[in-house]
Amino acid sequence: MDFPSKGLGQDAEIPPARPVPGAGPSGVDRFLSLQLSISLGLSDTELDAIKFLCRDKIKKRKLEMLQTGRELFSILMEQQLIAPDKLGFLKELLQHISRDDLLTLVVQFEQGELHVQDDQPDEHEKRLLKAAFDVIHDNVGREWKKLMRELGLPEVKLDKVEAAYPFNLEEVVFQALREWQKWKGKDAKVADLIKGLRGCNLNLVADKVEEKI
Repeated sequence: MDFPSKGLGQDAEIPPARPVPGAGPSGVDRFLSLQLSISLGLSDTELDAIKFLCRDKIKKRKLEMLQTGRELFSILMEQQLIAPDKLGFLKELLQHISRDDLLTLVVQFEQGELHVQDDQPDEHEKRLLKAAFDVIHDNVGREWKKLMRELGLPEVKLDKVEAAYPFNLEEVVFQALREWQKWKGKDAKVADLIKGLRGCNLNLVADKVEEKI
């Protein structure tokens, strides 16, 4: 995989830190919620890219042990590279991996919104969806488009995902699932995924999802 070779902070301008409305206990809670939303939204490929971009900030051994975005953010907080009132580095990371949707969440946080994102499943459902996505990602393969159509995802969104990752089936599957979750918003449910899998006669995959959650 090819990642950007420029070190962070060399050519890109990092926005200055500014106070966050509602700082204190409520600010910390919102910041943890922000980190969780970003972590759940990252694919393995994108997490690897961010780890690569942090190679001059975090020791190699620590980077190799990181498995989730939450673990990475914890280290960045420990090293005071990110904080509720210090989000420039985080925004730059998201810019480098072209995740404008996640960058928008950071901007919303800076503006002092009470919730990171209103139209999303609750945190419990998000964790279930993440577990289901992992199973589907590993098992659906070339049946992904059939599943997405069963779930009702518009054809234009399928074409967009396929065009963005023409040679990476695994990433196509992950991004298609993420598009479906964004499209459904707070109504995205694991039960719908299982029903969709069974509607496509992907019963073994549906069974694995039920076992995982």
